[in-house]
Amino acid sequence: MTEQNSPPDGPRGPMPAPDDFSRAPEKPLFALLDRLGIHTTTVSHAKVFSVAESNLVKAHLPGGHTKNLFLKDKNGQLVRISALGTSQLALNQVHRVLGTQRLSFTDAPTLWEALGVTPGSVTGFSVMNDQANRVRFVVEEALLSHKTLNFHPLRNDMTTSISREDFLGFATATGHTVTRVDFTKLGAA
Repeated sequence: MTEQNSPPDGPRGPMPAPDDFSRAPEKPLFALLDRLGIHTTTVSHAKVFSVAESNLVKAHLPGGHTKNLFLKDKNGQLVRISALGTSQLALNQVHRVLGTQRLSFTDAPTLWEALGVTPGSVTGFSVMNDQANRVRFVVEEALLSHKTLNFHPLRNDMTTSISREDFLGFATATGHTVTRVDFTKLGAA
């Protein structure tokens, strides 16, 4: 990014490049998980920016692998969705269940300001950075059918495995209520 195109510094400071993890964003997450007494397992791997790129990682890790979206409606309502990586999401219908306007993808500066992550590193764990509780957290039922869930730990060159119960406890500990949605029913609507 050139100086002229850089987003203005916000409360989190300047937004880093999506592949710059020199700030070690996982350290506060791991510290919080330790304080909560939550056991996780983390593996390092090549950087992945899409569900398709993560197929090699998924092959070696059991459990539900995720796709994570950050959306907003025209009224500014922010929504984080964690879904099973193989699910088809009827994004043109989910707003009806959530009671929002139609949802669209946000831009990188909004992602950084609200959740403290960069594109490619959106994760269910990022709600820990939403201390103002501005973001609605939606988790797909198909993902929650797995006993173990796999998320990036705020960076896309690692994957952290966590039990479903511990993940839901983590969300609650960050002040977020999980809205559970069955996307298969939306697709049939």
